[in-house]
Amino acid sequence: VQLQASGGGLVQAGGSLRLSCAASGRTFSSYAVGWFRQAPGKEREFVATINWNSGSTYYADSEKGRVTIAGDNAKNTVYLQMNSLRPEDTAVYYCAATLTKYGSSSYYMARQFSYWGQGTQVTVSS
Repeated sequence: VQLQASGGGLVQAGGSLRLSCAASGRTFSSYAVGWFRQAPGKEREFVATINWNSGSTYYADSEKGRVTIAGDNAKNTVYLQMNSLRPEDTAVYYCAATLTKYGSSSYYMARQFSYWGQGTQVTVSS
């Protein structure tokens, strides 16, 4: 499956952004789709994942209440809605996919994801 991430940009602190991850080549059926982010000089970190088939969602503790991950079957797209953005949210955001058969314990770990989009830059100004 090929992934295309979009929706990043420059936003002021307290603002919102919605990132999109569109699939091509096949649908997200049988996949979990996650969002990760990487700031300069830091490791890639987990933000949220959705199991496309069940609709179950998983969030980093630090992001609960500020972000929402959701899928649109008609558009074969996963969205990440981010609210109350802070300067420390500045990073390149990547969407990725892994097969659901590996279980939910894998949904938090970047190394478990085999397919990656190209990333979209999010910059939050203070």
